[in-house]
Amino acid sequence: MVFAPFASAQCRVLDADIEKCFDRICHQALLTKLHTFPSLRRTITAWLKAGVMDGAALFPTDTGAPQGGVLSPLLMNVALHGLETAITMAFPASKDGHRWRPRIIRFADDLVVLHRDYHAIAQAQDIAASWLQEMGLTLKPSKTRIGHTLHPVEGTAGFDFLGFHVRQYPVGSTKTGKTGQGIPLGFTTLIKPAKAAQHKHLHQMHEEVRHRRASSQEGLIQRLNPIIRGWSNYYATVSAKRTFIRMDTGLYANLRRWAHRRHPDKSAWWISEKYWHPREGQWTFKTSDGIKLWRHSDTPIRRHTKVTGTRSPYDGDWVYWATRLGRHPETPRTWATLLKRQGGRCSWCGLYFKHGEDMVELDHIIPTSRGGDGKTTNLQLLHGHCHDVKTAKENAVEGTADKNHTTEEPCERKRTRTVLKPSQRGRPR
Repeated sequence: MVFAPFASAQCRVLDADIEKCFDRICHQALLTKLHTFPSLRRTITAWLKAGVMDGAALFPTDTGAPQGGVLSPLLMNVALHGLETAITMAFPASKDGHRWRPRIIRFADDLVVLHRDYHAIAQAQDIAASWLQEMGLTLKPSKTRIGHTLHPVEGTAGFDFLGFHVRQYPVGSTKTGKTGQGIPLGFTTLIKPAKAAQHKHLHQMHEEVRHRRASSQEGLIQRLNPIIRGWSNYYATVSAKRTFIRMDTGLYANLRRWAHRRHPDKSAWWISEKYWHPREGQWTFKTSDGIKLWRHSDTPIRRHTKVTGTRSPYDGDWVYWATRLGRHPETPRTWATLLKRQGGRCSWCGLYFKHGEDMVELDHIIPTSRGGDGKTTNLQLLHGHCHDVKTAKENAVEGTADKNHTTEEPCERKRTRTVLKPSQRGRPR
């Protein structure tokens, strides 16, 4: 996650929210930052000044960008560009042997500043408030607080950001995090779905089940599955397994009420057999045709790996992006799949492939001469020189490595001894 650089230190945190950010952006300050050609500048100005229609009423937009518009998040990010730099550059790079510049994470109108010192956090808040005034914006006092990632402040430890709860927990010596030098910290950093996000999701599923009391089981499943999959995939990169189980339990209670309402005169066992099919080995809410409800806990937890440096999917480094994503528009699907499976390493020497430097070749693990097929399970990617070494060893085992060495020919007809026949190259073989 974006908070990884501070996972090895206790931090003060400024959890800030910009008040009415979309509604109060200064148009002139935004247009000044665009640095684009005149025709596009005029187009964006027209978008900003177009107004908002609500039914038959037109509301002018002298300031701000309409929230919910397809262009609004981009325009707001342009307007707030430079805030992180203004806060960071106000601090020295190091102090007393410690890194002293704060870490700033901003997404849309949510802002988080991390630093070990309280006075530095307070200074960062003043700088942010001063910088935002130039854009016609202010920090919202009710949603701006200074907390701590480990110790409770006003009864709350950690902070919420974009639906995630980030907090450090005191732990014993077996589970503690460590510094880069291997020194135990006495705590570990965990990121979980925020409680507010959990309550909102449970309420959404409850309302969907309640509003579809008369729907068929198939219709209910088709409505719930996109909601469950979307929410689970959003939190699939953090410590969310227990939360997923809790969401499944809450949804199960709603589905039991839905089923009993449909069949008030039937027994609990009859209802379970009709909708959950326990005789098949597990409780799965599905139809007789096999259409089943996706469970939160079916979503695997996959940790997010931060993109290295300034890499971009458009930089042409197909080795890196195919290894990371398992696909790339400039790479055959088979090669991309193998790169992801091998983690970007050569299966022979174990070293990483380097874009633009290494020759990468496709190899059959079991050669086709020995009955190997062309399926992906029998393929691997090797460096060009590693491929040559592997092929040479395989040929040596088969006895076909060198076809020009000296060998004895069998006795020919009317000859009394074995002779060395001249080769076509003019030398004995």
